[in-house]
Amino acid sequence: MKTIKNNNWHGYVSFKSFHEYIRVHFLKISILLVCISLLSACTQPSRSTDEEKTEDKHINFLYNFSTNSLDPHVDSSYLPLRAGITETLVRLDEENLTIAPWLAESWEGEDGQHWTIKLREDVTFQNGNKMDAEAVKASLERALKESVAIQNALKIDKIEADGYTLNISTKEPFPEFVSELVNPNVSIIDVTEKDFINKPVGTGPFALKSFTPGSKLELERYADYWDGASNLDSVTFAFNEDANARTLALKSGEVDIVYRPEVESLESLQAQDGMKVESTETFRIHQMTMNMERKSLQDVNVRRAVDALIDRQKIVDTILLGYAKPAVGPFLPSLPFAPSYEQSETGTDIAVKYLEEAGYSLENGKMQKDGEPLTFTLLTYSARADLPLIAQVFQSDAKRIGIDVEIRQIDIPEEYMASNRDWDLATYSNLTAPRGDAGYYLNATYHPTGALNFSGTHDPELTAIIDKLNQTVNQEERAMLAEQAADYVHNNVINSFVLHPSTIVAYNENKVENWVTTRSEYYMITNELDVK
Repeated sequence: MKTIKNNNWHGYVSFKSFHEYIRVHFLKISILLVCISLLSACTQPSRSTDEEKTEDKHINFLYNFSTNSLDPHVDSSYLPLRAGITETLVRLDEENLTIAPWLAESWEGEDGQHWTIKLREDVTFQNGNKMDAEAVKASLERALKESVAIQNALKIDKIEADGYTLNISTKEPFPEFVSELVNPNVSIIDVTEKDFINKPVGTGPFALKSFTPGSKLELERYADYWDGASNLDSVTFAFNEDANARTLALKSGEVDIVYRPEVESLESLQAQDGMKVESTETFRIHQMTMNMERKSLQDVNVRRAVDALIDRQKIVDTILLGYAKPAVGPFLPSLPFAPSYEQSETGTDIAVKYLEEAGYSLENGKMQKDGEPLTFTLLTYSARADLPLIAQVFQSDAKRIGIDVEIRQIDIPEEYMASNRDWDLATYSNLTAPRGDAGYYLNATYHPTGALNFSGTHDPELTAIIDKLNQTVNQEERAMLAEQAADYVHNNVINSFVLHPSTIVAYNENKVENWVTTRSEYYMITNELDVK
């Protein structure tokens, strides 16, 4: 056999053995390459047929109020609407202070009593059921059944459903009926789903995945949302009533958006890279609610003394650090129906003067009348961090003129004040014009049937003004009547108004996109909210 010598080989090999050697080693190398390929495939991330799977888009939102119920027809926290689970027939256009279509695309009711509402025809609930007129009728009727406040607010006599058209008659001419449909407690839900407290099913961009009472909601995108599905996959809507804890959660990166962070922390938040702090004027009032059923407060001069003791500018400067405006009446001065007020005198000297007119005198360091000292029980709650501080300032100033004030912390002010009358004063915060109209606040707070009439006001003259407002169509006449009612409240000191707070929101602008801080405080988690 012929052989060759090759310096790259050890010794001599035959042509036959040389070819055999190459064949065997080629086979080994091929097997090795296949194994490497398989191993590589096992260690690479899996891919879809079209593109790589991306990380879920998620936002953590931290709110300042907790709730144990998500029933949208009775819950005063309005969380189903704020969290993007439910929607109303109409919504507030905050720029123009008018109402705008939402689930309803149009409406008419020239006589103010008989209304035709045309619904959108492309809306489904988050369980896939159609939102037609029958479904909306059932939702409205449940709201009326569950809430006396809604009965009083809507004044509905009869509802008829026809395809995607609602025909609604009110008990009396009520020109502002449609604007009352902005109320979150009139959110539209599928009433065939029975767990209203833990899992309401609405029409919004996010469906409720889970609810931990007092802690958080887990939300997931509703892919068939009528106004375009959100780019977010999910949202955690958590609660913490401690303002300092909310701020620390944002600073640590635990959450992405915080509603009402601690005011004292705003400077440090703004100094942190990527942190955005927004504040906006709102339709909210911090007020001193007065229990008119208490004997001492039935004297207008005692109420005037309470009002004079409130050092509004000091509270704005020291507690809110300028993120508020001192208030005289319930409505922002920029609103067309807000009266112009003369500057009232305030201070301890003025308060003592009013108390003397009421028959009180300072004896042995105590303000008293007929041997009975003047004392107040003052309610407050921590969910709005500035309210307990306002209560403490008032307590301190009252003590200087011999009035003892007992501060009592409560959890849910609406529930407590509606069920108990063992208090005199309450620091309370309320939206006054969330529909862009004075009617909501005046009806809710001062009408005998009002859901927020915690002062127990039952004044025939004031009630007559509000009733007339409710039946007036012309906007100029409505503004005049609203001013008249607000003036009556001011002159008779039916509640005292402290300040108009700004709404403050802080968020990570390196991540969060399209967040809007609204004046109404209704619309928070929307289909536009996104991450970068």
